[in-house]
Amino acid sequence: MPRGATVWQHGGVVVVRVIVGVAVAFAVTWVAFVVFLVVVRPRGISLREARRFLPDVARLLADLSRDDTVSRRIRRRLGALLVYLALPIDLVPDFIPVLGYADDVIVIACVLRSAVRQAGADAVERHWRGTPEGLMLLRRLTGIQSPT
Repeated sequence: MPRGATVWQHGGVVVVRVIVGVAVAFAVTWVAFVVFLVVVRPRGISLREARRFLPDVARLLADLSRDDTVSRRIRRRLGALLVYLALPIDLVPDFIPVLGYADDVIVIACVLRSAVRQAGADAVERHWRGTPEGLMLLRRLTGIQSPT
């Protein structure tokens, strides 16, 4: 490029290539993440069950994130999940049929599975305010056993 010339004076090709490159990288990353979510999705729950189950899980997450007996690391993870759920921006926009809410369910399931397993069944039992059927579903999804 000649001295003193700007990128636009040089044809603007460089700027266009950078913009296209960034857009392609973003699209590929987004598709890869959606594929990852489909692969790690929870088995054994329909989206209809999940929609009825989500309010109880949200209360459980909030209660666990405020419980001092739960480790700080788990509480931070749960707090980040609650912030993600509260944000209006999603990985897959909610107006897209089926997939719009599926990403929320999958992200919740992944975080919840690890947090509940680390927090233990006792903490879940203490904070669960939903139905007994919902608690059985939660146990099935997270792989925790009932404390006896």
